[in-house]
Amino acid sequence: MLGLFANRTYAALFSAQVIALLGTGLMTVALGLLAYDLAGADAGVVLGVALTIKMVCYVVLSPVAQALAQKLPRKPVLVGADLVRVGVALCLPFVSEVWQIYGLIFVLQSASATFTPAYQATLPDLLPDEGDYTRALSLSRLAYDLENLTSPALAALLLTVTGYGALFAGTAVGFAGSALLIGMAAVPALDPASGARPFRERLTRGARIYLATPRLRGLLALNLAACSAGAFVLVNTVVLVRGQMGGSESDLAIAMAAFGTGSMVAALMLPRLLEQGNDRRVMMSGATGAAAVCVGLGAWIAMAGLPGWGVFLMLWAVIGFCYASILTPSGRLLRSSAHAEDRPAVFAAQFALSHAGWLVTYPLAGWAGKALGMGAALALLGGLALLGVVAARLVWPAGLGRVVEHEHPDLPPDHPHLRAHHGNRRHAHVFVIDDEHRAWPTQG
Repeated sequence: MLGLFANRTYAALFSAQVIALLGTGLMTVALGLLAYDLAGADAGVVLGVALTIKMVCYVVLSPVAQALAQKLPRKPVLVGADLVRVGVALCLPFVSEVWQIYGLIFVLQSASATFTPAYQATLPDLLPDEGDYTRALSLSRLAYDLENLTSPALAALLLTVTGYGALFAGTAVGFAGSALLIGMAAVPALDPASGARPFRERLTRGARIYLATPRLRGLLALNLAACSAGAFVLVNTVVLVRGQMGGSESDLAIAMAAFGTGSMVAALMLPRLLEQGNDRRVMMSGATGAAAVCVGLGAWIAMAGLPGWGVFLMLWAVIGFCYASILTPSGRLLRSSAHAEDRPAVFAAQFALSHAGWLVTYPLAGWAGKALGMGAALALLGGLALLGVVAARLVWPAGLGRVVEHEHPDLPPDHPHLRAHHGNRRHAHVFVIDDEHRAWPTQG
């Protein structure tokens, strides 16, 4: 993996991602403290609304932002989104009303909904070799997991010498550093063809390609499995460890670290696993494993109570491993399912549709844990993950290759696509949804 850093542009972009993630982690801690200062016992409600605003921005605004950004150069879009986030971070320490938090979070997450899909769509253009791109995806997963471990520790260290307002300053520094690194990097330009279409087509094209491609419909179902297992861990670990096990804050950190460690182990192993087996096998195995652990552990908790501490940590690490096994290869599927000019739209569709799953599973995990008990809630979310696995198997058949034989009965004989295949209406090539191939496996 370290060989990727010989590519100076990739090294700059990866460093920008890491710095921005650290800033985001500091803001998460600071926002909780700010909400407590403003709302007291209702701080949880404030953070819940802020999280909902974040998900709504990701689901609704990401495709709109991508459609608008396709008319603009890629580097200024990325730098501009970072600078907007710098401005919001600098404003947050001065808010005095809860509604101001909501407004600033809306602006911040709108900028993130612009930045993240555009950044993700840049990597396939920068790293055309599939092996390099796979290793980049694993490094990205590692960056997210390490941020989950290091940001709280860094925030705790800073809070021993300063107030939480300084954490917002740290957030601003992170986003500013990201903007600087991207501004200095040789970011690949967008394909001009991607911005030549009417706005309505640019707005819907990513979702149409996504939903017309079997492997991406399978990815959507597997996203549900990842969201179901991940939402329970993120929402209810604190209840299990602090409330039912009587553990300390340090124990909670250890439990979340176990989940992150499992995810990091998967990220380190996945490049080799994906070389030995196809993406579908790896992702299906991860989703099936996550569903099985959730259903099995949920039933165990409902009937016999929580397992011992060591077993609990091991199972949390297994869920983390399965979670990363689902999410990390997703970029490979998106990369292979669209032409270069359509990748930003397809990545934006994945960003929006995957977060729609979180928008459902986050509140479901909280409600079910309180209303049904932790065992039943975990089993319920495990069942939802299993439903995602079954749906993925139905819509993404095994053995579905990239090269697909198909026919073009309606194209004129002199069409460039037919001429490229010696005039044969029936032929085979790497198949993606585009203007000549509007349905799978034949032209609509």
